[in-house]
Amino acid sequence: MNDKVVNIVGAGLSGLSAAITLSKLGVSSRLISSMPSERAQSVLAEGGINAALDTMGENDSMAEHFADTMKGGCFLESESAVRNLTESAPDIVRELYLLGTPFNNDNGRILLRNFGGQKKKRTAFSKSSTGKMIMTALIDEVRKYEAKGIVTRYLHHELVGINVSNGQLDSITVLDTHTQQTYLFYGNTILCTGGLNGFFEGATTGTTQNTGNAAALAYKAGVIFADLEFIQYHPTTVGISGKRMLISEAARGEGGRLFTLKDGKPWYFMEEKYPELGNLMPRDVVSREMYFVMHDDKCSGEVFLDMTSIEDKVWNGKLSDLRREIISYLKKDPKTEPIAVSPGIHFFMGGISVSDAHETNISGLYAAGEAACKYHGANRLGGNSLLGAIYGGKVAAKTASETAAEAAVIETEERKLSVSSPAVRAQLRDILLEGLGIVRDNEGIIKMCRRLEALKMSDDLSSIDRDRIELGITMGKSALARKESRGAHYRIDFPQSSDDYKKLTIVSESNGNCCVDFIAAEERM
Repeated sequence: MNDKVVNIVGAGLSGLSAAITLSKLGVSSRLISSMPSERAQSVLAEGGINAALDTMGENDSMAEHFADTMKGGCFLESESAVRNLTESAPDIVRELYLLGTPFNNDNGRILLRNFGGQKKKRTAFSKSSTGKMIMTALIDEVRKYEAKGIVTRYLHHELVGINVSNGQLDSITVLDTHTQQTYLFYGNTILCTGGLNGFFEGATTGTTQNTGNAAALAYKAGVIFADLEFIQYHPTTVGISGKRMLISEAARGEGGRLFTLKDGKPWYFMEEKYPELGNLMPRDVVSREMYFVMHDDKCSGEVFLDMTSIEDKVWNGKLSDLRREIISYLKKDPKTEPIAVSPGIHFFMGGISVSDAHETNISGLYAAGEAACKYHGANRLGGNSLLGAIYGGKVAAKTASETAAEAAVIETEERKLSVSSPAVRAQLRDILLEGLGIVRDNEGIIKMCRRLEALKMSDDLSSIDRDRIELGITMGKSALARKESRGAHYRIDFPQSSDDYKKLTIVSESNGNCCVDFIAAEERM
């Protein structure tokens, strides 16, 4: 082991993947996180991870996985990036299995299930707790390297600053939230900090611990972002205390059916409108159709997920944990009665813009997982998020290792963390939801941007609240600039897709102003 070291901010799936990869390359890492890995958002992933293993005899292939991913993302992402992702998928899933992930299997043959936007069974799963099971396996693997001193954990440590000089990362500022002592961490750094769930408190399926503050700090430091207008609403969620509870797409993959009451009778609208894939159309399509039927005067205003026809052996072998969760939180048994569901924010396709090697525009700074914008285009296929996080962590680690060097941690003067106000967070959420819903229009987006600009002028804002509002404004300006409908971005005033916008939305800060541009995916640095 040499003296090279890389900082990793975030200890979820992409962070653990990066730490393992660096360890295998002989590079030490500092794994910095405000919470233990067991509480990372990655644990909440339910349905599975995609890979063209073709264990179900359907003649699946990596080429078909590639094609489905590009089509699901509305052909927005670079072909080279998606091809590398899908071609790496089978080896990644087999590696996870060997590390101890208890995928449902038949004498070692990994079983696969149907998932949205894909005609073949391609999604490996561990009942409906796949994220938790994969995380457990990777946590155990990382502990081996921790015991050897190759990985050093910095728990209850929070990123509070990204320090850049002349386009080069100088250091990151990290606060020990127990002692209030701050430190400068020098060296190459990978941001594995997740998506922007904290911008939509109570309206997302993500963990309440994911604040989105790291993204706001990155934007303030001059990091370029991409595709912030693409926000995935998962069709089947239910409101519980503080968040939305996800009812996994696996339920529909195993036979669950969506319906509403039309003229007093059940109408299975997805099956009627989309006979080929029905309830397993891509999530943007399903959520949008749910929105329309919920606003149809001939319908009841509610949508239900009917899982009552799912066989006992499926409930017992594949969905037992999902059933327990529904009974626990909703006091209803999905085996015997339909469950009322509605779309909730689930994933952010946009994020920090990275190259195929996961470099940002700041030398020495990298990003992976949901923090980065890379593989999912305008709409992520279910089962590709876990894959993208693991693969992205690997790639970012390999790239960061090439220029890694010995780097110090220096104690600085004690200071307190800039705290976000609950009242300001609630205002930011409400304003963003007003303009960035499932269906959008010019008037609503402009109104949202004006309200955000007014909020930014409020007295006594903390620095982190101001940074969060600035990033919120860039989300609005991205949506305003994209005058078309594509994937998760549906504008009722521009309902068709346009080849003029078959490009990435690139946003950056210049002299206090948000600059929006469009570039082809292949032009991304």
